[in-house]
Amino acid sequence: MNTVSQGLRILLLCHSFNSLAQRLFAELRARGHTVSVELDINDRVTEEAVALFRPDLLLAPFLKRRIPATVWQRLPCLVVHPGPPGDQGPSALDWAVLQGESTWGVTVLQATGDFDAGPVWAHAAFPMRPASKGSLYRGEVTQAALQATLQAVQRFAQGDREAGPPPPARWRPAMRQDERAIDWASHSTAEVLARLRCADGQPGVLDALWGQACHLMDGHAASAALMAGFAGAEPGRVLAVRDGALLRRTRDGGVWIGHVRRTAALEADPSRVGFKQVAAQAFAAQAAALPDNPAPLDRPEDEWGELRYTEHGPEGARVGCLAFDFYNGAMSTDRCERLRAALLAVRERPTRVLLLLGGADFFSNGIDLNSIEAAAHRPGDSAADASWRNIQAMNDAALAVLETTDRLTVSVLRGNAGAGGAFLALAADAMWAHAGVVLNPHYKNMGNLYGSEYWTYLLPRRLGEAGAKALMAQRLPLLAGEAARMGLIDLCDDQARAGFEARCLQRALALAASYNLPERLAAKQATRERDEAHRPLAHHREQELARMHRNFYGFDPSYHVARHHFVHKQPHAWTPRHLATHR
Repeated sequence: MNTVSQGLRILLLCHSFNSLAQRLFAELRARGHTVSVELDINDRVTEEAVALFRPDLLLAPFLKRRIPATVWQRLPCLVVHPGPPGDQGPSALDWAVLQGESTWGVTVLQATGDFDAGPVWAHAAFPMRPASKGSLYRGEVTQAALQATLQAVQRFAQGDREAGPPPPARWRPAMRQDERAIDWASHSTAEVLARLRCADGQPGVLDALWGQACHLMDGHAASAALMAGFAGAEPGRVLAVRDGALLRRTRDGGVWIGHVRRTAALEADPSRVGFKQVAAQAFAAQAAALPDNPAPLDRPEDEWGELRYTEHGPEGARVGCLAFDFYNGAMSTDRCERLRAALLAVRERPTRVLLLLGGADFFSNGIDLNSIEAAAHRPGDSAADASWRNIQAMNDAALAVLETTDRLTVSVLRGNAGAGGAFLALAADAMWAHAGVVLNPHYKNMGNLYGSEYWTYLLPRRLGEAGAKALMAQRLPLLAGEAARMGLIDLCDDQARAGFEARCLQRALALAASYNLPERLAAKQATRERDEAHRPLAHHREQELARMHRNFYGFDPSYHVARHHFVHKQPHAWTPRHLATHR
């Protein structure tokens, strides 16, 4: 890791503390810089943050407004733009996905009076892959942004104050809904997917289901084998349900639509959208009349489903791989129950090592706050009751991992993990993570939640009581490398991201074939029995849930307020003090 002789004071100014901002925050701190964060609330607050912190440099990894002239005219301000040099406009990645660009990039440029038009300090390019905007942003864009940002910061730290001239500009405006719109009768599956992927997360594609306006997102191609059974269906028709997604016919195939935002009516203001929900949950009555089309765990690669299982290696030394790719890492009650059922099923297989792969972008982020929010709007239900059901189901899934004592279990973190998802990963015997992974192993940022998933058992056995208490209190993102150094995880893979899963499988195959595996399993079982005799897992769960019950049903509404603000993406009124160290 490169370090500078004397670190800079860097103020991160961002619309929200998203995955890219978290990665840059942690990486810059690891390189010896003093970093503080201010959320972009208004110009006055930004000016005040600069006056209080007195940074050498302001860095803007994710903004939706201009930096005020009172700041950029007096202080070097570097903006991270998710496009190659010369690209300008707020929908850079949207256009790249829709138009099928083969390569793309990230540019770090100096703020001026025009959007994305300043002198270039650094840039990095990457090949595009067929994926959603959100997945590219969390993967290739974040890695390129890190590379370019570190290069720019290093230049600045070494005294360089001259950036390259602005390149020839290509301004592209914010993408409109009519430019994303799907014509179900004429668009191919590839064209439909490009539109869904370029709008994924925000803002979604404005469309309708059963005559009701909604924004569609989270699209996946349906297999040709599946669509052969719906050959006579007209394009646009909704045909089946799987894992909460709705199967919709295209001109030449079909797509699974995983999530939607409801709107009041097609003629209503398109900007008035609800919150993101599982598609079959948002249209529960209509979805209930559709055939359920579950996907088997072991199936062809082109058959989409949230859970997938494969096996590898010779007889007697086999490795099982269970992936659970939940959208944004959110694990609703239903998803937790399906994961637990899958865990119980794969425990019947003759494997010696079980890899828990989570999802490609997120291992897990714990309970599904959007599904919980939906319960608050459902007659006869409540957010408190839905929260209670969800945390119980998360605990059941974690317990299924903890009770798998007849083989080694390894959590493989291909993507980030947070809150209960981090502790679900800790339930395995070992944790392996790629160096690009960011962990948030705490709960307090969501309205001072106490947390469950057996963390009061899992964390002290890794860090000790004092270490566990300190980690839960600090509320900051943690790089995989730092987590490995403190003993929270067992392995941090700092090689190329592209081969990470293959390398983990090779490690697991070596474990499964090792001569001393029976002794390791015997020691594992003895430790579990000794721990259970000292303090049963049921007691840990009972004590954790007693605190969680107060979070959900008690007089302090902090959790419910924080959840509501998170789900509805309400603007921040202030920057949390653990981020704004200058305040």
